[in-house]
Amino acid sequence: MTLIEAGAPEGQALLTSVRDRTGRAAVVGITGSPGAGKSTLTDGLIAAARARGRRVGVVAIDPTSPFSGGAILGDRIRMTRWHSDEGVFIRSMATRGQLGGLAAATLQVVALLDAAGFDAIFVETVGVGQSEVDVVQAADTTVVVLTPGQGDGVQAFKAGIMEIADVFCINKYDHPGADRLRREIRAALELGGRSSGWEPPIVGTVASRGEGVEELLERLDAHRDFLGRSGHIDGARRRRVRAEVAAVLGERLRRAMAERETEAVDAVLSGRASPGEVVDALLARLSGAGRE
Repeated sequence: MTLIEAGAPEGQALLTSVRDRTGRAAVVGITGSPGAGKSTLTDGLIAAARARGRRVGVVAIDPTSPFSGGAILGDRIRMTRWHSDEGVFIRSMATRGQLGGLAAATLQVVALLDAAGFDAIFVETVGVGQSEVDVVQAADTTVVVLTPGQGDGVQAFKAGIMEIADVFCINKYDHPGADRLRREIRAALELGGRSSGWEPPIVGTVASRGEGVEELLERLDAHRDFLGRSGHIDGARRRRVRAEVAAVLGERLRRAMAERETEAVDAVLSGRASPGEVVDALLARLSGAGRE
């Protein structure tokens, strides 16, 4: 995984050699606003899955500071009770400037965990807003976690986030306003409609006490069964690989830009090149490096 994150050729060769073993794991994306309890919920889902004898992989994404470039990677701290369980593997990753709530190497790490034989893989994103919905590209099933008492939930999540949810989870359901939030989500779903044939269920949980987590896992299993019956599972896998290729391209462009940032910015400021021409030059440089 370290080789993959570093973009090393050895990491890419490893992925190629194990690609034929992928496609068996249930990949679940967990996203929602900061402070919604995603890490605590993920921890509860690990417990529920382990109780059923499943091997669990977790990819937890933490934001990178735009000032220091560092990341806390705090999800390992929150899930320390699994450190001695050989059936659980947790990897924290920093976004490193990647938008969309995911790190650039997330999909490749998911593929590696899949090839290693994990039954369930949970991808926990950073807290996202309306436009940061890339988790849907990484997962077969996407859980959107909302909490009551944070204003109009439907208004906050109606653009982008509402559309990607396969399962809604209202965490901290013991807080005031939980029933109202459930009604608002249901009303929004009725207005929007779905063409896939799947009606997203709404599950109430109190993750800190483990309440409702078993039901949530059952809903996740039901959605995966639906994907299998409807033939959508192959489309989800193709979508994930397509996003994986795009993420590698974006990361290599970002690195190329970082190496020549001053030169590129000066060229645009002086009028010697347009932003498009700068990007064309970066792509040509990457293409030349690839042929070498």
